[in-house]
Amino acid sequence: MNRNQIAFIFNSQLKETEIEARNLVNSLDINDRAWICSAEKLVDKSDALDKTSLLIVVGGDGTILRTIRAVSAYNIPVLGVNMGKVGFMAELRPDEAIARIPEFIQFTETGEGSIRVEERMMLVADIIPDDTEDARFSVHALNDVTIGTSGVSSLVELVTSVNGVHLTNYRADAVIVSTATGSTGYALSAGGPIVFPEAKMMMMLPVAPHTGLRDGLILEPNSFIEIEPLSGYEASISADGFKDTKLNPGEKIRIQKGLYTAKFLRAHQPDFFYSALNLRLGLAYRSQRPPNIPGS
Repeated sequence: MNRNQIAFIFNSQLKETEIEARNLVNSLDINDRAWICSAEKLVDKSDALDKTSLLIVVGGDGTILRTIRAVSAYNIPVLGVNMGKVGFMAELRPDEAIARIPEFIQFTETGEGSIRVEERMMLVADIIPDDTEDARFSVHALNDVTIGTSGVSSLVELVTSVNGVHLTNYRADAVIVSTATGSTGYALSAGGPIVFPEAKMMMMLPVAPHTGLRDGLILEPNSFIEIEPLSGYEASISADGFKDTKLNPGEKIRIQKGLYTAKFLRAHQPDFFYSALNLRLGLAYRSQRPPNIPGS
């Protein structure tokens, strides 16, 4: 099948992202091969996605995450135009998008130029009932999978194992299983380290643990993690911070490396990630000495 369509994806909750997406299509004069859709409705666009060679996402990291979840099986590269707050996953600013998008389009058509494809590992999480090994529900995630309770100030006790070997019982608000990409998301706020985003690994760490391991655990990418709430505790699972799915009594979660990868188009070289930390998280080391204080 000939793939020559270009999709412009926006956040339906932010009208300005749709306006920007339509402005880009008109300014680039590609109306004959472009289509526009909200990230929320991508799951219903399988026919259009089969004909698409490039997804240009106008929005923040949340919009990109939602897009990746919907299109991961289609093997389509993503180019982000940041209209969010942090924008770790985006490549372009709105003020440079019109001038620079053509080189990304050319790359998808010819493979020529200095653009590169950056692949990010994803996770798959299966909910498995207690009387079978067959999943009743599966979800893919680029950032993280979180198992916890939806109640305010509630703890959940979770039995965890790695590769079939019991690890520990956590009594905590939640347990996060993160990719390297997700290390700058929820995992960071839970005290986890920042990991180079193209690294192939998994990280498991608790949120506000009362018992169990308090530090995060880095796992090799082919590991599989099983997490099961103890009887009497209600728990739910969320992927990339989206809709929770409640677990039934006796069910467990199996998390492992997914079959799909997220593909981003980049003009920057990989080391740009480190300067992006300074720009986006305010982690710049201030080498200037503090001012002299009289009398000190």
